[in-house]
Amino acid sequence: MDSFTVNTRMQEEIIDITHHIRTVVSRSAASEGVCFIYTPHTTAAVTINENADPAVLKDILKGLGHLKLENLQFSHREGNSPAHIKSSLIGCSAFVIINNGSLQLGTWQGIYLCEFDGPRTRKVLVKIIG
Repeated sequence: MDSFTVNTRMQEEIIDITHHIRTVVSRSAASEGVCFIYTPHTTAAVTINENADPAVLKDILKGLGHLKLENLQFSHREGNSPAHIKSSLIGCSAFVIINNGSLQLGTWQGIYLCEFDGPRTRKVLVKIIG
């Protein structure tokens, strides 16, 4: 298993980690298999989405913002319940098929770490099976 850290800069942001994941896959020498990407945090997430137009990432954050979670009364008193909910909605993991030593991402797909309670140092774990 490999891991790397990402230092986020904002309270909420979506960071392209595709290059990091491709590096792990190329070092693994796996020709066929599956790449699992996971973040062990409850206020961050991992997703696969559009990588050609950065406006899509802004729209994702804007759409999540329209949930108006900040206006709700929460039992959790740390003040970051909206971040926990957003992380649960997006999910903390993703997987991509490896074929001929390459991630089988679509033409317009990238792999992203979603920060919902930053800035923080986030860990991403990558496991290649194959």
